[in-house]
Amino acid sequence: MCLRCSGCCIRGSKLRLFVLFVFRLTLQWKRGGGAGSRGDGCTSCLEVRRRAAAVTVRAAQPKRVEAVAMESAAETAEAEKEVAAEKEVAAAGGGVEDKYGEDRATEELPVTPWAFSVASGYTLLRDPHHNKGLAFTERERDAHYLRGLLPPGVVSQDLQVKKIMHNLRQYKVPLQRYVAMMDLQERNERLFYKLLIDNVEELLPVVYTPTVGEACQKYGSIFRRPQGLYVSLRDKGKVIDVLRNWPERNIQVIVVTDGERILGLGDLGCQGMGIPVGKLSLYTALGGVRPSACLPITIDVGTNNEQLLNDEFYIGLRQRRATGEEYHELMEEFMDAVKQIYGEKVLIQFEDFANHNAFDLLAKYSKSHLVFNDDIQV
Repeated sequence: MCLRCSGCCIRGSKLRLFVLFVFRLTLQWKRGGGAGSRGDGCTSCLEVRRRAAAVTVRAAQPKRVEAVAMESAAETAEAEKEVAAEKEVAAAGGGVEDKYGEDRATEELPVTPWAFSVASGYTLLRDPHHNKGLAFTERERDAHYLRGLLPPGVVSQDLQVKKIMHNLRQYKVPLQRYVAMMDLQERNERLFYKLLIDNVEELLPVVYTPTVGEACQKYGSIFRRPQGLYVSLRDKGKVIDVLRNWPERNIQVIVVTDGERILGLGDLGCQGMGIPVGKLSLYTALGGVRPSACLPITIDVGTNNEQLLNDEFYIGLRQRRATGEEYHELMEEFMDAVKQIYGEKVLIQFEDFANHNAFDLLAKYSKSHLVFNDDIQV
């Protein structure tokens, strides 16, 4: 029998048939004259033994080989599904595949308004509540990973106050001093209040009246970063969610305005935020209230100031001021949300409301909330 023809039959046969074949082939080889002899279409004995050994191995463990093959196929299918899912996510994110997983680094980490982390290093220097600037000592620089992020010199807060007062006095325009003070508050809160407390007579007119009036008029032009919370008509039905976005939870004092009667300047709409911010600076500097316990809020229901509505830099709602039921529904939702989030002991000061609303709000909420209005109360 020809080995080549027998090999074709082996592929579908059982092991014992193949053994029989090998036996018969061996007899043929012996009769043919040894290793140097070949029949028509037959191979050497060494090749026969190699093939027999290979087939024996494959035939001895057919179930295990099939199981491995099935597992490999399952793993391949699963991998293909994962690749397809990643491509779908990438397409949803703009069609660019997230090759290194950068976009998914925080994908499963929930972001909540009450999640805090301890700032250190570069982040600490950008945190106005804890940044001390050059006043960080050598020990603090090592403990908070600030080594190299600051110049090597350590400058006390007293010397920093002296330098800043020197710089402020170089400004001839009061609004320039106001902007410089707000910039300081936004990068180094401790130094801001030390500066204000040590020089209250000179700086009080800068952070509050009369300079704050001009600041409110031009608030859209000098706006850099939000210093308070904005509640507008667009937030109706979800005011409580807006309040939850504020990072501080232990609020003791809220100063709120709707911007309709800012000082003697009239309706300044959303730009009246300068009043709550300035008033609460006095709560801290003169009353000793922690800055983190103070919350300035502006209720934006529009404005009737044509100049602001046409100002390209205006930062509030560009619509006529809401009145009547629409106005009071928003205020009621706001007052209920404040009580629910911060409790009934939080102090709410109504600031610079028009008289027709100021009296109504005070009468309505004085029995259910801790409120007052220094514009109409003695």
